[in-house]
Amino acid sequence: MEGESELDMEQLLQKAGVLIEALPYIQRFHGKIIVVKYGGSAMIDDKLKKEVIQDVTLLKLVGFKPIIVHGGGKEISSWVDRLGMKSEFVNGLRVTDAPTMEIAEMVLNKVNKSLVQLVEELGVRAIGISGKDGGLISVKKKLSEGQDIGFVGEVEKVNPSIIFDLLENDFLPIICPVGMDENFETYNVNADDAACAIAKAVKAEKLAFLTDIEGVYRDPNDSSSLISELTLREANELLEGGTVGGGMLPKLNNCIDAILNGVSRVHILDGRIPHCLLLEIFTNKGIGTAIIGDQDMKFYNHEEK
Repeated sequence: MEGESELDMEQLLQKAGVLIEALPYIQRFHGKIIVVKYGGSAMIDDKLKKEVIQDVTLLKLVGFKPIIVHGGGKEISSWVDRLGMKSEFVNGLRVTDAPTMEIAEMVLNKVNKSLVQLVEELGVRAIGISGKDGGLISVKKKLSEGQDIGFVGEVEKVNPSIIFDLLENDFLPIICPVGMDENFETYNVNADDAACAIAKAVKAEKLAFLTDIEGVYRDPNDSSSLISELTLREANELLEGGTVGGGMLPKLNNCIDAILNGVSRVHILDGRIPHCLLLEIFTNKGIGTAIIGDQDMKFYNHEEK
C-alpha cells in the first residue's frame, strides 16, 4: 500500500509540474487573440475532434481569446459524391459551379453548428458565423493560373468588427470560410486563406494551422528533417530553394504573409496528435513548426516562446 501511495503522490506531483510549466504561457497570452485553423483528419476523427474542441475551450477558460476558422473539404467531397456529382480540382483548388457551391455552403454551415454544439457542451458560449455575416469576408473571383474555376473566392477585405464584438461579449467565434463579392454573390474560400486574412485583421498573437503533417521539412522525403522554428528569412530561403511543394507551398506563403502583417507567431501543427494545441502553447518543448519574425528570439531552450 505504501508503494501505491508513493506512486499516487508522484503522479500528482507530475500533474502539478505540468501546471507550473504552463503558468508563464498563461500569463503571457492572457487576453491575447489566437486564431486556430481547424481542418484535416482532426475534423473527421470523432476522438480528435473532441480533443481539439477541448483544447480550444481550455484556452478560452484560462483567459485567451481563441477564434476557430474551419474547413470542410473532405465532407464536401463526400456529399458531392453522395449526390452523384463529380469533384474536380485544378491546381489543388476545387472547381465550384453553382450546384457545388450550394452543397459546400450547406455542408460548411452544418459543420459550423456541430462545432458550436461541442463547445457549448463544455460550458463555453460559442457563436458560429460565416464570412457573409456582417460583411466579414469580402472576396473577388479567384482564378487558377488564369483559369476560371467557378465560385472560388480570393479574400480582398476582412471587416473584423463582428469578431471583436463577439470576443468583447465573451463568445468564442467559429467561422466558416464563405464570402461575398461586390455583387453579393456567394463564394467558397480556402480555409487557410480565410484564417490568415482573419488573423491579420484582428492582429492575432498566434495563428495555428492544424494539418495532416508534422510541420515543415527541410527535405520532404526525410521525416527527420522537421524544422522546429523558421525565421521569415529562413522561410523565404526555403521557398526559393524549391524543396517546398504541394499543399505546404501556399500554407507557408500564408504564414509569411501573416507575420509580415502583424501576427506575432504562426504554427503549423500535426492535428492528428492528441491535444497538439496544448502541447504547442503550454509546454517548453512544443511540437510542429513555428514561423517567427527575423527579430524574434527563437524560443526553444529558452523560458519563453
